[in-house]
Amino acid sequence: MAAPFWGKLWRAKGSPPFLWIRRGASANGSRGPDVPGEAQYPLSATEGGQKLTRMWQKEGIRNIVLNHPQKRNALSLSMLRSLREDILHDIENTDLRVIIIAGEGPVFSSGHDLKELTHRTGEKHHMEVFKTCAEIMTLLPKLPVPVIAKVNGLATAAGCQLVASCDIAVASEKSKFATPGVNVGLFCSTPAVAVGRSLPRKVALEMLFTGEPMTAQEALLHGLISRVVPEDRLEDETLRIAHKICESSRAVVALGKGTFYKQIEQDIGAAYSVTSRVMVDNLAMKDGREGIEAFISKRKPSWSHS
Repeated sequence: MAAPFWGKLWRAKGSPPFLWIRRGASANGSRGPDVPGEAQYPLSATEGGQKLTRMWQKEGIRNIVLNHPQKRNALSLSMLRSLREDILHDIENTDLRVIIIAGEGPVFSSGHDLKELTHRTGEKHHMEVFKTCAEIMTLLPKLPVPVIAKVNGLATAAGCQLVASCDIAVASEKSKFATPGVNVGLFCSTPAVAVGRSLPRKVALEMLFTGEPMTAQEALLHGLISRVVPEDRLEDETLRIAHKICESSRAVVALGKGTFYKQIEQDIGAAYSVTSRVMVDNLAMKDGREGIEAFISKRKPSWSHS
């Protein structure tokens, strides 16, 4: 059987630098958040002494929180690097089963920090910001675990792009989504990549051309998000979905996720050819055999995650 697709995440000679995964302590040697009874991880990047993301893991679920509400959780270069570090930390560990990304405060994320994109910061810095952002957005579908966006508030521009790039998105009723770059002379061309693949073309273009916000219900209707709930139920509903994912074999979920993104870009004949082969490979997996044997025996499966 072919090597699992997430093997591509580990850097081989000549592969893109964003696929490096730093293990152990962070560059500044700091430790993670003090959360009793939960796994501790290295402290992520800081900006002016402000920790830009918070991360903790419990019962297979990794929570990553964009933690700069004073700047509306803007995706500055430091924030993007911090987010990438938290996403990739110990990603191959089978204890990790799902990732939830949320934002602190009333704004999930306002997108890029425009102060980083002035003429004074220069083209080299601008390219680094967009390159790093693109690396994260293209990385999310390649991860061996599902990624859920938990949105409680406004998600605009690259913040909306982040929501669209996650596998699942759960939003509170008060949440709104927009790509308003056109209003400040910077068309949301990179957010359009993810948004345009989540929404019908004419809906996406209306968002991009007008910059007007879309309500959570509209976002649900058009497929940008997967579920809308009252604000007081957002945490419980997101965790319910995450715990449900944790009941399945990590290896089977990883195979299924990778195959979904591979086939969705192909024509229907090629898609069936790919997925038929994957179904056969799935049956040959240890957990594939275990799941069917457990079903026939009318017992709960015992996953090895292999």
